[in-house]
Amino acid sequence: MADATTNSYNSEDEASFGDFFALLKPRVMTLVVFTAIVGLLAAPVSVHPVIGFASILFIAIGAGASGALNMWWDADIDRVMRRTRKRPIPAGKVTEDDALYIGVALSGMSVIMLWLAANLLAAAMLAFTIFFYVVIYSMWLKRSTPQNIVIGGAAGAFPPVIGWIVATGSMAIEPWLMFALIFMWTPPHFWALALFMRSDYDDANVPMLTVTHGRPATRFQILVYTILLAALAIGTAFTSIGGPVYLVVAVVLNAMFAKGAISIWRRDEDMADADDYLVERKFFRLSLLYLFLHFGAILIEALLKPFGLGGW
Repeated sequence: MADATTNSYNSEDEASFGDFFALLKPRVMTLVVFTAIVGLLAAPVSVHPVIGFASILFIAIGAGASGALNMWWDADIDRVMRRTRKRPIPAGKVTEDDALYIGVALSGMSVIMLWLAANLLAAAMLAFTIFFYVVIYSMWLKRSTPQNIVIGGAAGAFPPVIGWIVATGSMAIEPWLMFALIFMWTPPHFWALALFMRSDYDDANVPMLTVTHGRPATRFQILVYTILLAALAIGTAFTSIGGPVYLVVAVVLNAMFAKGAISIWRRDEDMADADDYLVERKFFRLSLLYLFLHFGAILIEALLKPFGLGGW
């Protein structure tokens, strides 16, 4: 939890616009925006471009608000972990209070504006997503259970559902398939990161699976989730959001992902230490490409359908 005693910044190093923008976790926001766009365009209902643009903008702002509130709450452990100690708060660029105020203000604004631009259901889903990420994941799960990233991964999986609801105003099975792709992808993605970041989570006393169950167990769980993810991803090709383009992409990517997971599972710590966790780093980078290409293929199928080319 954020420590009030450290709620200060270096007056000689005034915060810039870039520091405040960094609070919003722009890399995460990129993924949110892209998957929300795919959810919106894959829906069977067309959306006016102005409404669509405004809706995606407010979804992005909501994601940024979640990032700011997460950095406010996690300021204490961000100071300890090598991966996060250069973030605006631990670097002394932005105060914790500023991050809190920005996060709360942007949360309220994004939800209200999405309601006005699209519909109440989409706004309610965005509000729930922010609540889930900040309260359920950041405040509760992250520091209390090794299942933190498994359950908490749902927070990053809601954007395509919100995009779909913006277009249709209702629920359907298709956006939840996209949700499931992100949900099942999240554990192997973050556990690979936890493997090669080594002591970060130990130092911060965060009960990541690598800390509570050890690295061999984590390697096995990566393999298990990768197999389940492959079945889900390839199976999605035969649904209304899939098609031949998606099927080719899914088969190739999941073969590569499975190969990487098997390589990680077969390793021991001596092998990993000897090459500075290169296999785990490679798998982590592949996981980023994996998700973007799957959603890119769904987008291509959606764009081809008006020409009678997408889908089956």
